[in-house]
Amino acid sequence: MADVLQDLLNKVSDSLNVPCVSALVLDEDGTGVDTEEFFQTLPENTVLMVLDKGQKWTPAPNSPLTVQLSEHKRQHRTDLAKVTFDLYKNNPKDFIGCLNVKATLYGVYSVSYDLRCYAAKKMLKEALRWTIFSMQATGHILLGSSCYIEQLLEEEEQAEKRLALPQEGRIRQLQSMLLGKISH
Repeated sequence: MADVLQDLLNKVSDSLNVPCVSALVLDEDGTGVDTEEFFQTLPENTVLMVLDKGQKWTPAPNSPLTVQLSEHKRQHRTDLAKVTFDLYKNNPKDFIGCLNVKATLYGVYSVSYDLRCYAAKKMLKEALRWTIFSMQATGHILLGSSCYIEQLLEEEEQAEKRLALPQEGRIRQLQSMLLGKISH
């Protein structure tokens, strides 16, 4: 087990009695492991292959990669990428479950990601609770403001009636005075 790339290269040199390691590659696809950053991204128990000077990595005859490459050559397809979405539940009581997104490039390289939505039900309940609370608050505000507006309108109508009555009385008074002068 090695924590850094240089430590691994030293252990390989000591155990295989090789003075200088020419190349270190992934056994599954031949990707070169030549930087510390890439080495740190590799999962534990990754199978690596040491190549001596002049050696070149080739897939094993019955390896899955060889089968994939030969099938890819036979198909003569020009697919660049294939993306699949799988929605599944680990437990029947799960509300949404999990989403697996898998992308395959050129039919050879695959990348997948699992999106787990275990707390989605709780989040949805909380969102609904806040929505209901907001709707209730909005209803209270609308009711209060409508009552206030109704009071204002009623006060305005009463004020108009108070103003209208003296004017109507004044008009009648003027009419009676005019009719009185005409009749004299």
